[in-house]
Amino acid sequence: MKPVIREAKPEDRPFIEEIARLTWGGEDYLTRVFESWVKDGHFYVLELEGKVIGTAKLTLLPDKVGWLEGLRVHPDYRGKGFGRMIQNFMLQKGEELAKEGLINALEFSTYYLNKESIAMAKKDGFKIVKRYYIMGKAVEEIKPSKPSDSTIASLEELEYEEYIPVGWKFVHKVPEALDWLRRKVIIKECNGAKFMMPKDSESAFVPFRLSKPYVEQLLPCMGYEASNANQKYIEIMVPEERKELLEPLREFGFEVWDNPQEPNVLVFRRAL
Repeated sequence: MKPVIREAKPEDRPFIEEIARLTWGGEDYLTRVFESWVKDGHFYVLELEGKVIGTAKLTLLPDKVGWLEGLRVHPDYRGKGFGRMIQNFMLQKGEELAKEGLINALEFSTYYLNKESIAMAKKDGFKIVKRYYIMGKAVEEIKPSKPSDSTIASLEELEYEEYIPVGWKFVHKVPEALDWLRRKVIIKECNGAKFMMPKDSESAFVPFRLSKPYVEQLLPCMGYEASNANQKYIEIMVPEERKELLEPLREFGFEVWDNPQEPNVLVFRRAL
C-alpha cells in the first residue's frame, strides 16, 4: 500500500502520542499542540498501511509567512525517504498558498545539530536569515514566585529587532504582529518586568527586554510558570547580535545548549 499524506484528524492522536514519546527523549511538544493544530488546519500526517508515521504543520504568521514546523517521522521509518516526501508535500502546499496570496515566503527554525533537516533545506533553496543561542537554567535552582497577569500595548515594549521569538517560532516584528501576540501568547509581569509564553505550543520564555538585571528579576516568576507546566528548564532565546549577554546570563546559571561556539538555533527562509 502506498503512503498517503492527508489532513490530520482527532482520531490520529494515539499515533501522534507515540511519535512524540519516541522523539527528543519523550519531551516532544506534539502531544500538547495536537488539538490546537487540528483546529487551526494545515496540519498533515503521512499514513502507511493504516498507521500514521509522519507529521508536518504549516502555520500562517504575520507578514504573509508560512511557518513550517512539526516535521516528524516515526523512528522505525526513518532513513526511507519519508521525510523528503513530507517536505516536498509541504513545499507544494506553500506554493499553493502563495498563489492564493496568503503567503509570500516559507520559514522555519531548527537546531544546529539537525544536520539532515539543514541539508534538505539548503537543497530546497532556503537561506539562513537569523541565528539565536538557546539557553537553559534548571527550574529546581529557582525559588518560585507567582507572577501577575499582564498585557502588551505596543511592539516597542519588546527589545527585539526584525524577529520576535515565540517558543521556536520567530515572528516578524511588523504592525500586525501585535494582534497576533495578543491572541497567541500569555503575558506575565514580575515586579514591573514582563515576559511571555506561547499559549499552546512548545515551551520557552520570552523576556520583553534582554539584560542580566531584567532576566534576573523575572527568574522567580518564570520558575513558577515552568514548575506549573512540569518543565525541568527555563529556556530563553538570545539573538546572535546580543552575544555579549551569554556570559552575564551564565553567571546565574544559564547554559547554552551543547555549548557551541556559534549560535545553535537557525531560522531559514525561502521566498515564494
